Amino acid sequence: MDHLPNDPDILVSSINFLLRDEIFKDLDEICDNYGVARADLEAKLARSGYHFRPELNCFK
Repeated sequence: MDHLPNDPDILVSSINFLLRDEIFKDLDEICDNYGVARADLEAKLARSGYHFRPELNCFK
């Protein structure tokens, strides 16, 4: 995967997969790897109803 998907549903699925399968340890590591600002990523997903749940280490 060279970049993160643009579609919010596919994006959230991809991020949750990367976290669940421990490819990356946390959301910050994903953002650093893909060169995106965490706040921008969270805002984009929030517009589609997804919010990061740190206690679960995933978007819901």
